[in-house]
Amino acid sequence: MQVDKAKKRIAKQVNKGFKGYPLISISYFGNDPTCASVVVVQFTAQEGDEVQEERFTSQSDARNDETIQTALIKIIDRADAVSVLQDTAVGIII
Repeated sequence: MQVDKAKKRIAKQVNKGFKGYPLISISYFGNDPTCASVVVVQFTAQEGDEVQEERFTSQSDARNDETIQTALIKIIDRADAVSVLQDTAVGIII
């Protein structure tokens, strides 16, 4: 899947806002705010459940990595996520 197409599909889910559970949260981290080298995906099945987490790393900006963006789409689809939240800012890795 092309990176732009994957980003649009994720954005479409994010724009729906919080609609309930299951919930997928996507956060980006890097050494500086311009390049996200780590993606953290959190899955919550129901309110109060333990959060499951998966991390992806990239040598370049993960937001433009076709493999990672496609994997995010697959995670959202397989989890049957009702809500998808995405932090647009890149957190700094200390």
